Amino acid sequence: QLQASGGGTVQAGGSLRLSCTSSGRTFSRTDMGWFRQAPGKEREFIARIRWTNGFPNYAESVKGRFTISRDNAKNTVSLQMNSLKPEDTAVYYCAAGPAGIDLSYVGSSGANYDYWGQGTQVTVSS
Repeated sequence: QLQASGGGTVQAGGSLRLSCTSSGRTFSRTDMGWFRQAPGKEREFIARIRWTNGFPNYAESVKGRFTISRDNAKNTVSLQMNSLKPEDTAVYYCAAGPAGIDLSYVGSSGANYDYWGQGTQVTVSS
């Protein structure tokens, strides 16, 4: 139901843009999030965009470098990643929250998302 794309290999300081398209009919009423998981590490929250007001939230590790956005007409959420660092290397996953529910203060917890994309690899070389 969620198809992520846009991963790849980039040098440190470079940029990538990830996209995630939903085939669901409730995208416009769904909080959308991005998470990542590096080898040997737990899944980590990156960013979330709320469906009620479009406000984003970011992890401290990416704040000021990453930007999440959504296009409800295209059922797509994007993650623009700038000033990439080697520590950003991971598999990136998009996730959709329950329809009609504003995840509010729990939007950074992956447990609150219902659907997950297949993941896209991002590798940042030093």
